[in-house]
Amino acid sequence: MKIRVIQNDVFVDMMAALGATATAMPYGEVYSAIQTGVIDGAENNFPSYDSSGHAEVAKFYTLDEHLMVPELVAMSKTTWDRLSSEDQAVIREAARNSSATQRQLWAEAEAASRERVEAAGAEIVEGIDKQPFMDAMAPVYEKYATSPEAQDLVERIRATE
Repeated sequence: MKIRVIQNDVFVDMMAALGATATAMPYGEVYSAIQTGVIDGAENNFPSYDSSGHAEVAKFYTLDEHLMVPELVAMSKTTWDRLSSEDQAVIREAARNSSATQRQLWAEAEAASRERVEAAGAEIVEGIDKQPFMDAMAPVYEKYATSPEAQDLVERIRATE
């Protein structure tokens, strides 16, 4: 299958390891690329699958959790360094406090989007055996997680529930 990914070597290698052909393209082109058969599918979360209309042209959504992208708050070091230590402390605390709210709002958005796409006829494929996917990723981890720090991070991520 030809699967749309962002232009990134790790994503391209991930798709190859999983037996697909990665097709890098801008997100705005995905709808028509699925519709015309240029690609067979794309990676999406429920809110994006819903809001982009991809469920109209890609009626199957496989919930395999092959990729989980963290949300984060980012600021340039230059801007950060210009802040007083008091302001830095306030921003750190606000970021910590916002995470629970963000997780709740995201879960609600996912549930609402899932309801909409299912009501529109999308079929959600769940309960798949993830182990073959995990096994197939071994060469990708070996290629990119070369430092002890990266290997430690991979192990910590794998241990996350």
